[in-house]
Amino acid sequence: MAQAHADHQDPNVYFVPHDSKWPLFASVALFITMFGLASWFNEVSWGRTVFFVGAAGLAAILFKWFADVILESISGYYNKQVDTSFRMGMVWFIFSEVMFFAAFFGALFYARQLSLPWLGGAGDGAMTNSLLWEGYSAAWPSAGPAAVGGAFQTIPAWGLPLLNTLILLTSGVTLTIAHHALKADNRRQLLVWLGATVLLGCIFLFFQVEEYIHAYRDLNLTLGSGIYGSTFFMLTGFHGAHVTLGTIMLAIIWFRCAKGHFTKDNHFAFEAVAWYWHFVDVVWLALFLFVYVL
Repeated sequence: MAQAHADHQDPNVYFVPHDSKWPLFASVALFITMFGLASWFNEVSWGRTVFFVGAAGLAAILFKWFADVILESISGYYNKQVDTSFRMGMVWFIFSEVMFFAAFFGALFYARQLSLPWLGGAGDGAMTNSLLWEGYSAAWPSAGPAAVGGAFQTIPAWGLPLLNTLILLTSGVTLTIAHHALKADNRRQLLVWLGATVLLGCIFLFFQVEEYIHAYRDLNLTLGSGIYGSTFFMLTGFHGAHVTLGTIMLAIIWFRCAKGHFTKDNHFAFEAVAWYWHFVDVVWLALFLFVYVL
């Protein structure tokens, strides 16, 4: 049974919001953003401007959209059925993110374990190696047989990457402490530990930017550095984008906690962001191992 206003806590009533214009507006803004980004990458003069216009519009739309959802929540429209649907939605969203990163890790595995040895003459690649890439030695890291982008150096795993690993693991601990503080209805500890998590996320991003600057300026490691450069920046860059999004969400949750929006028994928005953050932590551990260490 669907109903928009009355009897919101009735377990047999499922809240259905009125028609919303935000999905349509968000789709248009997202299209403009990606169109601008593609144009920017292809060195079209107006590409960067279109990208930032679309991104700003998308941010404004999401702000209003989530403001509506928050208003519905604090107005008591959501009951147990709605909470369950939110949880299932978040589970499927994180599953889609698992598949997203699995595709990129799969590309890394395919390049290292299959394509590179084949180009070096292993297995069925002997003819390709002798005719096209004679003398090419298949070793990782590699820019490929044509040495696309020139010689480069890799970033040592036991420097900034290790530090960032410790930072993210620590942020997972501080977020868990904040969650326990929320369930204990200890607002002070909640704000302190959640704030620490946001700070650690910002520090992680700062060090990743420093790492990228060092890679481009000193190591000649760029997106154009063959298959290694492509997979390195693809994996670390998308992960950094997820950390950025997670940090923004944690900051929003901090402001909501400061306004007293959550109770110890009703705080799924906090839990959803915590799930997302722990997922980001796990992805980084896999990334640190397979991109930096091995």
